[in-house]
Amino acid sequence: MELFSVKNLSFTYAGQTLPALRNINLDILSGEFVTVFGESGSSKTTLLKMLKPQLSPRGEQSGEIFFKGNKISELNNLESASKIGFIAQNPEAQLVTDKVYSELSFGLENLGKSRESIRAEVAEFASYFGLADDFERSVNELSGGEKQLLNLASVMAMNPEVLLLDEPTSMLDPISAMKFITALKRINDELGTTVIIVEHRLSELLSISDRAVYIEDGEVKACGNVGDVCAAVKGKRIEKTLPAVVRVFNKLGLSGELPLTVRDGRKILLKNNIECKNNSDKEINTDTVLSAKNLWFRYNRSDRDVLKCFSFSLRKGEIYALLGANGSGKSTVLWALSGRVKPYRGKVRCSERLAVFPQNPRDLFVKESIEEDFKSINNSYKELCERFNLTDLLSRHPYDLSGGELQRAALVKVLLTQPQILLLDEPTKGLDFAAKEELGAFLREITDVSIVVVTHDLEFAAAFCDRCGLLFDGSITSENSARAFFTGNSFYTTQTARLTRGIVDGAVTVEDIYEA
Repeated sequence: MELFSVKNLSFTYAGQTLPALRNINLDILSGEFVTVFGESGSSKTTLLKMLKPQLSPRGEQSGEIFFKGNKISELNNLESASKIGFIAQNPEAQLVTDKVYSELSFGLENLGKSRESIRAEVAEFASYFGLADDFERSVNELSGGEKQLLNLASVMAMNPEVLLLDEPTSMLDPISAMKFITALKRINDELGTTVIIVEHRLSELLSISDRAVYIEDGEVKACGNVGDVCAAVKGKRIEKTLPAVVRVFNKLGLSGELPLTVRDGRKILLKNNIECKNNSDKEINTDTVLSAKNLWFRYNRSDRDVLKCFSFSLRKGEIYALLGANGSGKSTVLWALSGRVKPYRGKVRCSERLAVFPQNPRDLFVKESIEEDFKSINNSYKELCERFNLTDLLSRHPYDLSGGELQRAALVKVLLTQPQILLLDEPTKGLDFAAKEELGAFLREITDVSIVVVTHDLEFAAAFCDRCGLLFDGSITSENSARAFFTGNSFYTTQTARLTRGIVDGAVTVEDIYEA
C-alpha cells in the first residue's frame, strides 16, 4: 500500500525565481525504510518538510502530494500530528519541556489523551527506549545522543504511521549515532513504522534500507534498491558520500554482489587477496602556538567539573582533531582556549591571532543578506565565495540557506577575519562528503594557519587532520597521529580501518587503499 504518493511536484520558495524542487514523482510504501541523499543544497530537506503540512515552506507549488490516497493538504492538524512524526537535525530544537517525563507526555497531552492512557503509554515507551532510569531527569542534563533519543521516544509515543527524519545524527558522536540508527531499525522491524530519513551518514544506513533515493538539483535522479542507486551515482561527485566499503569495491573493480557492510566487504577483500604496504605519516612542525596546562573548569560552583587537569598543545601549521562523546566538553575546550570562559585553575598561552567557528553558525549572522555580513568584516570576500560555491547565494538571507550552505557561509565569514589560529566547532555538520573534501583540501592549503577541529566526523578527521585526541572525563585520554589513532581504535575509527584491519596495514581512508 502506498503511504505517500508524490505526483509531478515542483516548488519555488517565496521571493525566489529558480525552483527548489522540479517535477518530483515518488511513491513510498507502508513499512518501508527509505534513505534520501544528495549534495548539500539539493533540496532534500525541502522535500521532506513538504510531507508534513505544518512544516511545508512558503512558496509556489504545483503538483500534488497524497497521504494514504488523500491530498495531504486536506489532512487536519490532529491527523498530521499523530500520523506523521518528524525529527529535526538539532536535538535541542525539538525539546519543549524541562523534564524527561514531561517531554514524553507532551505530544499525548496535546492529542487530548486521558491521564491514565498517557501514563501507560509513557511508561511503555520510556522502557522501550531505555529511558526509564532517566524519567525524573532534567533534559538539560542529557547528552546530545540522549536528547535525540528522547525526541524519538516522544514522537513514537503518539504512534505515528511514518517517521520523517532530517539528518538526525549530524550532531551526534559515532557511538550515539549508531544507537540512534539501531533504535530506528527496531522501530521499523518491530512496529512496522515507515521511516524516511535524509542523511549524509550513509555507512550505517544503506545496509538497513529497503530503498534509496538520490536527489540532485531538486530532481529525483535515482530511486530503487540500494545497489541500483549506488551504481547510478558511480562517477558522480556524490559517489564520495557512499560507504567506504562500496567505494573500495567500485574502485578496485571487484566482482560479486555489492557489499554494504564491513563483514561482507572483508569477505570480498580476503577472497581477492588484497594486500598493501603500510602507510606513513607526514612530518609536522613542533613549534607550539597555543597551549593549555592543567585546566579545571565548571560552569557553576555546584556543578561537576567539565575540564579536569586538561592539558593540550597545538603546533604551528597543523590540523588537530578533538574527538569525544556528546557532552564530554569539547566545545568547552574551545571556549577555554579562546578566552570565552575562564578556568578556575590552569593556564592558556596563545601567541597568535585567533578566531572561533561556533557550533551554531546562525550566531555569526546579523544582517539581511550574507553579502552584507561579509562586507561588515572585509570587502575581499568574492574569491572565498567562489571557492565555497556561495556566489549565487550572496543576496539570500542567512536563515534561508540550507544547513550545509549556512556552514560554508559561516566559515567564509570567520576566514575573512584573517586568523592565524582557527578553532572550528563541528564545521562539517550538514555537508556531504564532496563538500567536506573541498573544505578539508582548503584547510590543508592554508598552511600558515594552525587549526583545532572539534568533530564527530571520523572520516574527515582521518583524511585531513594531522593529530587526533580523545576527550574523556575532562581530559585527553589518548592522542596520536591521525593514522596511529584510528588504526588503534575499535569504535572511534573509520569504516575503512574496520574493513581492512589485519588485511591492509595502516589504511584509515579509502584513498590509503588506492595509493597502496
